[in-house]
Amino acid sequence: MSLIAAMILDAIFGEPEPVWRRLPHPAVLMGRLMGWLEARLNHGGLRRAKGALALAGMISVALAAGWLVVALPLQPLPEVIAAAILIAQKSLIDHVRAVADALDIGLPEGRREVAKIVGRDVEALDGPGVARAAIESGAENFSDGVAAPVFWFLIFGLPGMLVYKAINTADSMIGYRNERYEEFGWAAAKLDDLVNFIPARLSAALLALAAASHTASAQDAAKILEGADAFVEPTRVLYTLDGEADANEQSLPSYPSRAPRKELDFILFSDGIEVSNFEIPDIRLSDHLPLICDFEVTNKPVAAQESVSAAQESKYDG
Repeated sequence: MSLIAAMILDAIFGEPEPVWRRLPHPAVLMGRLMGWLEARLNHGGLRRAKGALALAGMISVALAAGWLVVALPLQPLPEVIAAAILIAQKSLIDHVRAVADALDIGLPEGRREVAKIVGRDVEALDGPGVARAAIESGAENFSDGVAAPVFWFLIFGLPGMLVYKAINTADSMIGYRNERYEEFGWAAAKLDDLVNFIPARLSAALLALAAASHTASAQDAAKILEGADAFVEPTRVLYTLDGEADANEQSLPSYPSRAPRKELDFILFSDGIEVSNFEIPDIRLSDHLPLICDFEVTNKPVAAQESVSAAQESKYDG
């Protein structure tokens, strides 16, 4: 009952700006703690061990905070309020809907809104590109911001939810494969993979079923999910059910990583475009490799400029 009440509370109020302008959000506090730990521990030798120690410290603080809230009087009210704060369903919906509303006004407005939820350069995006970027962000964050916190609350209550948010926050800050975080962020990336293993797959299934109810049959959704990589599918499912195809049929990685954690390496194209000679040259000069392919517009009236888009995102998995 506490979880249902928390989800209803979040659906009604979301993340009220007047409150979080005056008070730091729990995720912000977690980020500050990890930033403080990283600045003091991420140097010298034994960085992998130090990163694990920093993560253990964050988990301990989150666990203690969860137990403290649960021990407060007037239960279950404190637990419901805390859980509602940690669930981001309304915020996620509001941000994606804001992009759609902005696109109705104009492309500059759409770019301005989508820049709030994605990290890529939005100035080169056309209208469909802006929409796709918003969908990608919504699909990925549905797992991190809604499905996974709810899942861990069901298993371990509020302490479990707070521990998940601590791990996920740590991964988002230090779970990258680069010189600074390759060793220090190893434990955070590995543990984030573990705690998201089931929630990510549940997210893919839920998105597939939701999309199937509007654009395709349940059999189509089940076929897409068969053998799915859960870190890819929340986004791929939405596009496939909407008639998009993937030029990267061989699932070639576009970044020089031994075992990337988020394999969002697919080139989406609409009906009316024919793609051939897709390749990714082995030029290891940066985090991402060049994507090369030939394409042509068929006799269907689809503009190539508005029909081909790339969706790539990778993080450390070590």
